[in-house]
Amino acid sequence: MDKVKMVVAGARAVFLEHGFTAATTDMIQRAAGVSKSTVYAYYPTKEALFESVIEAECERALREVGEISPSQNNVREVLTGLARAYMNIFLSPGGLALFRVIVGEAPRFPQLARRFYLVGPQSMNKLVARYLDKACADGALDVSSVGLEAAASVFNNLVRSEAQIQGLTHPASLPSEAQQDQWIDLAVTTFLRAFGTK
Repeated sequence: MDKVKMVVAGARAVFLEHGFTAATTDMIQRAAGVSKSTVYAYYPTKEALFESVIEAECERALREVGEISPSQNNVREVLTGLARAYMNIFLSPGGLALFRVIVGEAPRFPQLARRFYLVGPQSMNKLVARYLDKACADGALDVSSVGLEAAASVFNNLVRSEAQIQGLTHPASLPSEAQQDQWIDLAVTTFLRAFGTK
């Protein structure tokens, strides 16, 4: 592993466990197994390092979702697959920890919170919009009443709603697979009733 990856991995561990404010460069360099001068050589500020962690986490998450290959024509199956992949990301321990840190630091570092939104939720909306666009072209969906981007946002918010709030407020008791299936089915069914054509 190269030193940049080591620094980012160490910073990730520290930020997600302690939050941004409590994290120190000493803690990060120890977790990364590098010198303090190495940390500063790549990241002159803690904010720059935090931004790098945010981008790495969001890009990893989006890669996972992007690997979904909706070859089937059944729009319900495609939406269910997207919802499951997304839920696996935001309910993961790292996903929940990152969200807590971002929300907690947003008033002090609004630019970092904005960056998280752009590379995380907004990128997810764009990814889902591409799938919705294909489903609309195939005649399975009609989102003309709200537009493609708004429909993608509605879908992702339906998926996150109860699942994410329960994950955030019940850290010692993550929802079961059966509960997650129920939430996914509710989100997909609600979305299809609003925009499905069949």
